[in-house]
Formats: sequence, C-alpha cells, structure tokens
Amino acid sequence: MSFARTYSVALVGITGHMVEVEADISNALPGFVLLGLPDAALNESKDRVRSATKNSGIPLPQHKVTVNLTPATLPKKGSAFDLAMVVAALQAAGEIKHSGKTVYLGELGLDGSIRSVPGILPAVKAAVDAGFESVVVPAENVEEAQLVSGASISGFSCLAEVFVALGADAHTVKYPKTVEKAKPHSAPNLQLAPDMADVAGQSEGRLALEIAAAGGHHLLLNGPPGSGKTMLAERLTGILPELDDHSAMEVTAIHSLSSGGGQYKELIRIPPFEAPHHSASAPAILGGGTGIPRPGSVSKAHRGVLFLDEAPEFKRTVLDALRQPLESGEIVLDRAAAQAKYPARFQLVLACNPCPCGLNTGRGLHCTCSSRERRAYFGKLSGPLLDRIDLQITVPKVSSVELATSNNNEPSRSIKERVKQARAAQQERLKPFGLLTNADTNGKVLRGPLKLDSKLTRELSASMDQGKLTARGYDRVLRTAWTIADLEGATSPTSDHLDLALYFRHMATSAQ
Repeated sequence: MSFARTYSVALVGITGHMVEVEADISNALPGFVLLGLPDAALNESKDRVRSATKNSGIPLPQHKVTVNLTPATLPKKGSAFDLAMVVAALQAAGEIKHSGKTVYLGELGLDGSIRSVPGILPAVKAAVDAGFESVVVPAENVEEAQLVSGASISGFSCLAEVFVALGADAHTVKYPKTVEKAKPHSAPNLQLAPDMADVAGQSEGRLALEIAAAGGHHLLLNGPPGSGKTMLAERLTGILPELDDHSAMEVTAIHSLSSGGGQYKELIRIPPFEAPHHSASAPAILGGGTGIPRPGSVSKAHRGVLFLDEAPEFKRTVLDALRQPLESGEIVLDRAAAQAKYPARFQLVLACNPCPCGLNTGRGLHCTCSSRERRAYFGKLSGPLLDRIDLQITVPKVSSVELATSNNNEPSRSIKERVKQARAAQQERLKPFGLLTNADTNGKVLRGPLKLDSKLTRELSASMDQGKLTARGYDRVLRTAWTIADLEGATSPTSDHLDLALYFRHMATSAQ
C-alpha cells in the first residue's frame, strides 16, 4: 500500500488541534516533500526522519515520499510531529502494520532515539477530547501524559521499540547506543513559599496581604527601600489555597508548553509566582514571538501571583498593556501566522518606592528628589492601571523594636486557614452566579442580589460624587469589603468593613 495516515496534535496556545499526518509513496525520483504550513523546526524534520529510520534498521524507501499535515491551513510548529511522520511513511511503504486511531507525539534524534517535547499535557488532553484514546509519547513524557484521565499511554525511548510494537522483525531493527536520559523537570513553585513569620512588623501590610489572598485582589505596596515590600509579596503564594483540579490542569498545561521539553510528574497545585525583571519586554510579559505566539509571564502566573518589583521602572506601555488581562482574565495574541489565546487570571502585586531616591517618607527631610521628579516617578503608574488595584497600601520602615520582637509573628499556615475559610464562604455565596472569588464579582451582582443598604454605602457614594472614586473603584471597594467580612465570619459587610476597604484603596496614593 502506498498511502497511510496517522494522527498528531498541533498546539495553538494551549488549545490542541488534531492533525492528520498523510504519507504517500510514489514511483518518482527519491525525495521528501513536506506540506501543511510547517515552521523551520518542523521543515527540518525531513532530514531527521531519513537519518533516524536508517539508523533504526528500516530506512525510508528510495522513492518520492510526500507527507501532508491536514488541515493544511493550520500553522504547524515544533518537532512533535516527527514520530507521526515516520510511522505514516513506513506504514505507506508496508514495512510496519497500521495502528488505527493512534496519536503520535515525539521528536527524533538522528540515531533513532525519541526525545521529549513540550506541551505533552495539553496535546494529550486535546487528543482525548477529540475521541482518541491511544497516544504514543516519548518515554520521558509518560508520567506527564498519564495526568490526563481517559488516555491509554504508551511510551517509547527509540524508533526500534515502536517498530517492533507495530510488527517489525526484532532482528531487523537497530537500537541506538545508550544515551543519558534527561533529568526530570521539576515543576515550578512546588517548593514551600517563604513564611510570613519572617516578616517583622508591618501589621497593616500583613492584613492587606491576607485580604488580597482571601479575595483574589490586586495589591500595590509603596514604601522606602528595605521596608519589606518584596518580603511581603514573596509570601503571598504561601497563604493562597492549593489549586483545584481544573485550575491545576490549566496551570500545568501552560508550564508544560513553556518547559522546553521538561517533564511533569504531577499537576501543579501550588499557585505559581512570577517576578520578571523590570527590563523585560512586552512579549516577555504578555507573550508573543514569531509564528505562533508563546505564553508570557501573565500566563505563567495564571491562578497565581505576578509580582512587578520596582514597578515604575517598567516601560509604561508594558504596564498599561496589563489592563486588558486584568479585566478579562485572558490574553489574546494576534500574529500573522496565527492567533493564540492564553488564560491569564492572576493576582497583580506592584511594589514601588515613594520617589526615585526612595527617601520621601515622613517629612522627607533626606529626600534629594525634586517635586517634579517625584510626580514623574509615581506618574509612570497610570490612573487606569491604579484604578484596577484594589489594595494600595504604604509599607513604612521597620523599627528596631519590631525587628527585635519578630520571632512572635503569626506563621503562614494559620493565616492560610483563615484564607481557606473565607474562600469557602465566597464560593458558597457566589456559586449561584458561577463565580469563585470576590475579585470576580461584577457590578450586576454587587448592586443586585448582594446590594447593601444605602446607609452603609453613604460615604462610599460621597467619595464617588466627589471624584475620588470611579465606577470601577466603587465596585472594587465593595468587593474588598465583602472579603474583609468573610475573613471575620460576618454574613455581610458592615460600615467598619467598608471604611477599611476605602482606607486601603487610597492609603498609598494619598501619601504622595
């Protein structure tokens, strides 16, 4: 038979598309033609396939081999199609038996070894969702592929093993020389986060961090150098609840795609923490690149924390570009080759100094910055961006007394328990609306089923009428007040909860 078909998966973002790999062998001059919009890495597979099959004992026939990746209009990227192309070509040549509706994923070495590829988890999930149960993957990716329920996974380390499994003579095939296997890729952020007990003083900062964790709110930390802003931010993931099955699958899929071929043995349960340097470009933060866009920091921080230290040092265009994913919880990247959509529902934590020299605190007697420089520095954080930050607090210097008594601080584990209880209360209250946290609550719910008495919101309404709050800010104060009430076990916010939410809304900016 001169024609055969196998199956593989093309990833656009973390969405997998089934690809039919068709192979045809014709009586023409020897050659290898690859069709179906391959990128450079995939186009080079022609030489990898020829060498790998020759060194595995069953070379490609000395005829014209045409491989078509269908749908032809879908861009194909990467080396994960190598294995499917070899199997299809040798099935067309009659060298091995047909394997039916089996999906093949894997990169080939010139010696016939099968190497791990990135994005195994979303690729296998796409195959299962499309009705394919049998999936062949590199041996190094087996444990990651088995994280997807409903899939029958087979792992092979070389082409010779695949050929024998598909009916080839075991005495004909050649096994590659033993090569050192890549070390398993440990999932990011699986180590324990730093403990809140390490933070000296900062009672208001600790409270704000607990509120942010309980409700999923965004946070701004403004204070002089050495006051503990970074310490607080790095400990946020330590008081966040573990990810549920759906969120863990999303997060692991994103990191699998970004791993460069690393292997994951378990789903990522600890919320990720991303802290890019302030010199990072827009594609690094948002995602992008040539061809099919790759995920950026906002997607790697999905269901976790994106921490921007020295936030005013980031390019303003990068900061303002965060506004869209902060609202929608996803990022859509358009390129000439394809459009990729990645989830990006993260908690944003910004840290900044009160001025370029960092000494504009209290009376600011030691500050060397002019008033113009101070305004320009903090002005890099645009109003529309700050309007999306629920908690904007000042982190003061730590006193020697606070530093000396820091051994008695509350640890993360006890704070985490309160956060879990508050999250449980939110889920029960918001379940009828299909929401998970107070940060997800929209104005329709806040001013509808969860509407508070007008006497309670009088001061809040006055702030809005005076221009101190936008409509978005009004809703965000209400969300924060509900979170404070949840932490205290109240059924609904009181005036004290609203006052504290409004105070935290303007604490940092009012100090400028």
